[in-house]
Amino acid sequence: MGTLIDFPLIAGSFLVAIVVGLTGMGGGALMTPMMMLFFNVPPLAAVSSDLVASAVMKPVGSVVHLRQGTVNLRLVGWLCAGSVPAAFAGVFVARAFAVGDGVKYALGVALLLAVAGLAAKFWFGDRGGSASTHEIVVRPIPTLLVGTVGGLVVGISSVGSGSLIIVALLALYPSLKANQLVGTDLVQAVPLVASAALGHLLFGDFKLDLTVSLLIGSIPGVYLGARISSRAPGGLIRALLAVVLLASALKLLNVGTSAMLWTLAAAVLVGLAGWRLRVVARASRGSRDLARAR
Repeated sequence: MGTLIDFPLIAGSFLVAIVVGLTGMGGGALMTPMMMLFFNVPPLAAVSSDLVASAVMKPVGSVVHLRQGTVNLRLVGWLCAGSVPAAFAGVFVARAFAVGDGVKYALGVALLLAVAGLAAKFWFGDRGGSASTHEIVVRPIPTLLVGTVGGLVVGISSVGSGSLIIVALLALYPSLKANQLVGTDLVQAVPLVASAALGHLLFGDFKLDLTVSLLIGSIPGVYLGARISSRAPGGLIRALLAVVLLASALKLLNVGTSAMLWTLAAAVLVGLAGWRLRVVARASRGSRDLARAR
């Protein structure tokens, strides 16, 4: 980028940030591919600048959840014990891959994992119990491993602080409410992203012009998305996010246009069939509950 302010990139980051504000996830999973696919930003530079921008924005949502009491600080501690050093180490892995397409392919795989995570949230996200954060029995070793793997992926690709780790938490701690999952994940993401951002500042390919443009567009975008999220149908937004993530992943993995369109069409059909099955299952459960109540 020749100038400090890039208006097309500001517009793109604004639109992506609206989606992030609406869904609560997908920052790195959308912003980094957008820079690579539409603005021809080199992979390592895209990852570095996105992580530094995220380090500025992440604490805002974390403060909100801390005030609401929807954070399990013991989980945060064990996650960070693995994720912070692993994220810093991931920068060196990303730099080693930067000579080829390693970062690009790693990001494509990470996006596929994020799509799988959204699918898992669709099927299991509303089945959590009503336990408070104080009733959760923390499992140190699995939680540490989740943090380590998630931190490594974040350091390499900037994806995972929300899309991947929150899904792993859902699998490990199904009794956590959705807002507790989000709150705990947001707080642990602050030192995780900060560690990865520091590594990229020191050893990556940080670009000030990219980061400034990202922040100018994304801060108001996230705010607007959060403001309208209560009115937007969450299921539809998540479905759109999954389609965007899948398309980005396939593009990064060099899948041909025809094959990508067929894959997206098949994914949409499968998603519609799954939605229909959930509607029927819920209606059936409602009828049984009503019958028992009588």
